[in-house]
Amino acid sequence: QLQFVESGGGLVQPGGSLRLSCTASGFTLEYYAIGWFRQAPGKEREGVSCISKSGANTRYPDSVKGRFTISRDNAKNTVYLQMNSLKPEDTGVYYCAAIRLPLFNVCTLMARGMDYWGKGTLVTVSS
Repeated sequence: QLQFVESGGGLVQPGGSLRLSCTASGFTLEYYAIGWFRQAPGKEREGVSCISKSGANTRYPDSVKGRFTISRDNAKNTVYLQMNSLKPEDTGVYYCAAIRLPLFNVCTLMARGMDYWGKGTLVTVSS
C-alpha cells in the first residue's frame, strides 16, 4: 500500500521551532522530487519548500526563506522540514507531496500534478 505520512506538527509559540517529517512506504522516495505545502483556513494551498531528487536543489518562497530548511534522507525514505522563527501566519495544515520529474536537479512549488500526497499535519503558531 502506498502511503506518505507526515508527523511533527503541534502547537508552538511565535519564535519557536518545529521539525516536520514525511515518510514514504510502498514506493521509493529517491526517484521523486518532494514538496512541502501548507493550507491555512480559507486560503489556497501554497508551496513552502521543495527539494530535487538529487537533494542538490531546493526552493523556498520569500515568505519562509531563511527560516525553513528542507532536507531528505533517501536511506530512511524520509523528507524533513525544519521550521525556525515561526510566526502566527505560518499556521496551517502542512502536507508533503511527491512528483516524478524527468530532470534530476529540479523541483516545483506548484501543487498541481503531484503524484502522491500525505494527509497533513497541523501546525499552530500561537501564544
